[in-house]
Amino acid sequence: MSLKTAQNLLELIGQTPLVRLNKVMDQSPHEFYAKIEYFNPGGSVKDRLGLALIEGAEKRGELKPGGTIVEATSGNTGLGLAFVSALKGYKCIFIMPDKISEEKRAILRAYGAQVVITPSGVEPEDPRSYLSVSRKIAENTPNSFYANQYHNPDNAKIHAITTGPEIWEQMKGDVDAIVGGAGTGGTLSGIGMFMKEKKSKTQIICADPIGSILYDLYYHKKVIDPPKPYKVEGVGEDMLPDNVHLDLMHGFVQVTDQEAFSMTRRLISEEALCVGPSSGMIMVGALKYAQKLTKPSKIVVIFPDNGRAYLSKVFNDQWMVENGLLDAAKIKNSFAKVVNAEDFYQQKNWKFE
Repeated sequence: MSLKTAQNLLELIGQTPLVRLNKVMDQSPHEFYAKIEYFNPGGSVKDRLGLALIEGAEKRGELKPGGTIVEATSGNTGLGLAFVSALKGYKCIFIMPDKISEEKRAILRAYGAQVVITPSGVEPEDPRSYLSVSRKIAENTPNSFYANQYHNPDNAKIHAITTGPEIWEQMKGDVDAIVGGAGTGGTLSGIGMFMKEKKSKTQIICADPIGSILYDLYYHKKVIDPPKPYKVEGVGEDMLPDNVHLDLMHGFVQVTDQEAFSMTRRLISEEALCVGPSSGMIMVGALKYAQKLTKPSKIVVIFPDNGRAYLSKVFNDQWMVENGLLDAAKIKNSFAKVVNAEDFYQQKNWKFE
């Protein structure tokens, strides 16, 4: 096996592994394969997007040397843009809702980006929303480029030419369904564009958190249940982005925060996959979808990012209890606690000798 020397980190984006899951599907007759996007150098699927948005803007002359990139992000797109910008010499300003983990804020600051926090749970048109604030900052910042991941067609396009073909090659064309989430919608829509041309029978399924309006828009063409706050980051929406191509999807599955966060913990403890809550949500969505299938199928699930960005949340027992996602009585059976050596010895009836 020969190993290639990369000239920079940009050459390492994409070509992420596909791993068969062996435990979390319990007794399901189906085969599940996870596309592990945290193998990208910035730690998430959004590295693909960050490079695509920047290079697309450069080609069109929208982003000039020394410019500032402005974007509304739940963190991962910001990180993808930030690390590409660090290599290319651009400044960044990222606008994030206040529910985003402190780990994501910290890593963006580490790359030199300025982070602006806005309140969660406000309408997209509200001047305080992270979309409204990002537009205003872009309009008033000289030599800036508004990346606009929700509506920029470069988003879905990059997944049609990279992520989709990778899955096809890794599965040797034998894939019955692909399940992902939709925040901007680019990942799943781009994969759907590719699969429509390659194997139109492959089902493109979207797992959607309860509180998002996308499920209603797909099945009812209008909002039935108004958007509500939820804890999973980076997926679901309170508006319809241009990159959510509903016509390329074959079904939606709703998932609760409780289900998503519980599965995230199972994925690390049973499959050794340290992924974020959106991956847990997508896995639950895939299992729910699979229950309706009448014959054994091969299902690919997209795991967008790394769980290290959520250490203060999904892997923090106290936060989980405070947010109603973990029964306090079950904490003793949760993650191992950090103890000092003296207490550990005392539990074991050992002595320092």
